[in-house]
Amino acid sequence: MAGTPMPASEDRPRKLLLVVDAPSLLHRNHHARAHTRITDRSGRPAWALHGMLSQILEAIDGFAPDAVIFGLDDRTASVRADLYPAYKAGRAEKDAALVEQLERAGALLDALGLATLTPPGLEADDVGASGAAWARRNDWNCVIITSDRDAFAHISDHTQVLRLINGGINGSPLLNSARLLALYGVLAEHYLEFAALRGDASDNLPGVAGIGEKTAAILLTQVGSMRSVWADIDRNEGRVVAATLDSWAAETGARRMGATVVRRLTAPEARERYDFNVRIMSGRDDLDLGITPDVPGTPGLLPLDPDRVNRVVGFLNVETTTSLAIRVLCTDPASAALR
Repeated sequence: MAGTPMPASEDRPRKLLLVVDAPSLLHRNHHARAHTRITDRSGRPAWALHGMLSQILEAIDGFAPDAVIFGLDDRTASVRADLYPAYKAGRAEKDAALVEQLERAGALLDALGLATLTPPGLEADDVGASGAAWARRNDWNCVIITSDRDAFAHISDHTQVLRLINGGINGSPLLNSARLLALYGVLAEHYLEFAALRGDASDNLPGVAGIGEKTAAILLTQVGSMRSVWADIDRNEGRVVAATLDSWAAETGARRMGATVVRRLTAPEARERYDFNVRIMSGRDDLDLGITPDVPGTPGLLPLDPDRVNRVVGFLNVETTTSLAIRVLCTDPASAALR
């Protein structure tokens, strides 16, 4: 979890909100831990739930957040699929044991006293976007835990993203603005535009034809926002865009691409594809998270009640995890000692 700490004010450190993409953790742990065949005390499959909880305990132990909220997908309706019926088409059908654990996750987390949000017709990604916006409004820091790259668009001086990969929590990169730029060659403020140009195969969203990751990053870095790009195309037939890209090529020894990029951006349906991707990929950032920091004991705020944690985690039937949960969830976050 290497990363640069976010700044605090001179008067006090910022509190920390941890926003967790619960379906991401459940999917990853289902596939990684299915061989354990862990069941809860009622005999139902629990390996994905147990793995998710174990990783969350690891994250809370490391980050010491003041509040935690879990985003869940609405599994009954989808605004994005209504707009684009092929959204996420082609993904393998979910295993029945995973589906069952996905459906039980919200109740488990609620029973612990952690906050969950299943926004109608929306996804955990939207909870992440709203968490980042909430943190900025309330002058908190935020860490989003997810395997979805769309969250990179929410990185700021308040928000970092822990991108889940195969190494688990401690083996996953914690991305801030500087690390995102180093890895992808694009600023966080332009990441949504970058993704819309590139497309997203995992969501079955094609990008603008002929504009891949490298070209998209170069275009945004050299020209700026896509608003500037489209304005030059509308008013000047893209001459400034082409000249800027060709100047970059001359300075770096790269192949000239200005005329080619402009031609691809002005091809039939190119802008419609870009605008559509932006619409689908944009996270809703105005959801009511229900977090009330001034009301101790409300869902999502740490620490939690030890008896409650013992009862709920104990039902998963792994004694060591129950002991860890009591230690991690039932003590004041590290930031409390600084206030």
